[in-house]
Amino acid sequence: MHKLQCWIDKMGIRFVLMVNKQGQTRLAQYYEYLTLEERRTLEGEIVRKCLARNEHKCSFVEHRNYKIVYRRYASLFFLVGVDDGENELAILEFIHLLVETMDRHFGNVCELDIMFHLEKVHFMLEEMVVNGCIVETSKANILTPVQLLDKAS
Repeated sequence: MHKLQCWIDKMGIRFVLMVNKQGQTRLAQYYEYLTLEERRTLEGEIVRKCLARNEHKCSFVEHRNYKIVYRRYASLFFLVGVDDGENELAILEFIHLLVETMDRHFGNVCELDIMFHLEKVHFMLEEMVVNGCIVETSKANILTPVQLLDKAS
């Protein structure tokens, strides 16, 4: 019912960002329209806010009309902007699933994997999220089209 509700009411996920420890954006996927200037400003504000927090603070931050759920894996921060009513723990699970899926494909994913295979990471994300709604959580189903592309090339 949650997936159907998401499609009817509104999107839950507004954007997904992958950022390194220096604050450089390595991947940005938006599910709502923002101009490039608005994106640049928003990313700068959010990245500064999240990277300044220590590891003993919770992984949720409110910023403007978004709730930011973030998690650090090695040298990368995964930041997801969601609507106020979205379940933070479900989004943390989504981030973990994304990292596990990339780990399965790349073998212990790192920043360089994302930089050199950005189109594959976007493809995985597009398999998982459509119009801001999580539609796929099976790692095998997410990776099948990516593996088919690898075989074709």
